[in-house]
Amino acid sequence: MNFTIKSKDSRGRIGTFETAHGFVRTPNLMPVIHPGKQTIDISKFDADIVITNAYLIYKDEKLKSKALNNGVHDLINFDGSIMTDSGSYQLSVYGDVEVNNQEIIEFQEAIKTDIGTSLDIPTPPYSTRTKTEEDLKVTLNRAKEAKGIKDNKKMNMLLNSVVQGSTFPDLRSKSAKDLSALNCDIYPIGAIVPLMESYHYSDLVDVIMSSVSNLPDSKPRHLMGAGHPMLFSLAVAMGCDLFDSAAYILYAKNDRFLTIRGTYKLGDLHEMPCSCEVCSKYTPDDLRAMDKKERTRLIAEHNLHVSFAEIRVIRQAIIDGSLMELVEERSRVHPTLLNAYRKLGDYSNNLEVYEPRVKKSAFFYSGAESLKRPEVTRHLIKLDEMNKKRDLAILPPYKKPYSNHLPDKLGDFYVYGDEMEIDLDNIDFMVADIPFGLVPLNIDEAYPLSQHESPKIKDIDGIEFVKSFLLDFVWNYSQILIHSNVAEDYQLCLYRTHPQSNIIDFKINDHDKIKAIADYQFGNKVGDALFKGEIEIEKSKKTGKIRHVYCDGKLVANMRASDSYFVLAKKGAIRLHKAIKFPKNRVVVNADSEPFTREGKSVFSKFVLNCDSNIRANDEVLIVNENDDLLAFGKSLLNCNEMMNFNVGQAIKNRSGYLRC
Repeated sequence: MNFTIKSKDSRGRIGTFETAHGFVRTPNLMPVIHPGKQTIDISKFDADIVITNAYLIYKDEKLKSKALNNGVHDLINFDGSIMTDSGSYQLSVYGDVEVNNQEIIEFQEAIKTDIGTSLDIPTPPYSTRTKTEEDLKVTLNRAKEAKGIKDNKKMNMLLNSVVQGSTFPDLRSKSAKDLSALNCDIYPIGAIVPLMESYHYSDLVDVIMSSVSNLPDSKPRHLMGAGHPMLFSLAVAMGCDLFDSAAYILYAKNDRFLTIRGTYKLGDLHEMPCSCEVCSKYTPDDLRAMDKKERTRLIAEHNLHVSFAEIRVIRQAIIDGSLMELVEERSRVHPTLLNAYRKLGDYSNNLEVYEPRVKKSAFFYSGAESLKRPEVTRHLIKLDEMNKKRDLAILPPYKKPYSNHLPDKLGDFYVYGDEMEIDLDNIDFMVADIPFGLVPLNIDEAYPLSQHESPKIKDIDGIEFVKSFLLDFVWNYSQILIHSNVAEDYQLCLYRTHPQSNIIDFKINDHDKIKAIADYQFGNKVGDALFKGEIEIEKSKKTGKIRHVYCDGKLVANMRASDSYFVLAKKGAIRLHKAIKFPKNRVVVNADSEPFTREGKSVFSKFVLNCDSNIRANDEVLIVNENDDLLAFGKSLLNCNEMMNFNVGQAIKNRSGYLRC
């Protein structure tokens, strides 16, 4: 199966894969269709894919005969892609099923399902470790058996292999690794419904992250039984691509409305909860007066409208680069959901690998949870790695970009530590601000340091975060000068004003700025190597921002106005290649793709042999062969892990083939 990514944000990705009955977009929702009790016309919801239960069909002779003769698509009256479950749910509820693994695999192929499932053992949450390990062995053996049957009989259907492991993160990780080695088509994460029903969303985060982190990026992941729309955005941010929902009809039977803010009972409603077709046409009183069957159908339609609408909102958020802002908004509808989002902060380093380096959207700070966002984690790492001067001067925030709005007189500075003679050429000037801790003034226009918004009224969590970071970070310097406003904002008990406060000044130098941004973007000391010789800087006449940088009369790099990162020119790529050692900033392609790469053709993942582990989506990268000969340069569309894992789709948008000059 070929799964390709079209757009990505955090671990969420918009992608497509193809079955025998068409293309499926991700993220996506699969409505559950009961094969013998279909009551909703799914076609009106523009669904790409649905899921039904092969075991229920197998057990009913009438349904079984029709499915074998005409196929499952005719049976449930759906001509799109169909996934079938194997009976694992019935196994978890009743303890046994009247079919074995081989029989149900062969039956799913016989009824022409698009995506079949092996008969895994769904171990419920909080089971004993011994029981979980025993079940995992059976699940893995059945997955191996199913893959062998599919391959030996050259089956057309795609194959699910379900990750199990109860609530033991290490067993979930092991299950995911073992199943990944089978190279199946889709990887569901199973036995999570009890966690959702009991609102144990924090444990759900551990289950998902320990699974997804050990599954191949090149395959879709399906969160089994996740049908409530208020969970979708959080799960997508963790890397889940598919959801299945029986909730829409189960809740409707109990007169319950699904919404992104939770669940509402019809008996409590004075107004309809949304503006979908059902809510626009009927009132709560209308529904209460209806026949039970008709009322159930209409509420189920509402539930599907809301669920599909949320999937569309999530897709747009991924395209806009604002998925985590959506997650933060959705997480505040219920305390246990907020707790889960806070738990996700423990995985910030993992998420950082998948977070694009630059995005179209600004970073919105909305509270303590934002402090663990991947962008913050990444910046703090960069600060720790940067070259440092002798002294540090910490300024209060001004209008962004800070460096363009400094007052003529900076004001009074307290001295922290031993007082030394001020040397203006040996001071790092930084702004203390929430959520990035410290923002060096010579890189403050780089994304997301200038492209962020936070409330003017500071919250306690943000204050404590910055204060703690400052007190830890200042040990890198011999003398620390802290502006009086910073001391007041962050409750720093400093009373000794530096006697030379009145001479402290900062005027940004364009040459220093371009070198500092290059260091921030590509690594320490790259700026000196990239911009050497006679430097000429060309600025926009309209905005005054740097647009082009020439060295010795040749274009080295262009600066993007939106995020102040550099786009390399050929001369810049050559200089960067010479300045940094292999494998930094490099993507290695095979010999087959070399001539096409030199011609300026985009690089596809299947041709990538190796790449720098620090490459993120939207990075400027060098494209080389196995001898480290520079072939071209361009923009990465995937991160390092994805480039190495995918065998289809573009990895790098080639800006230009390498021409000797």
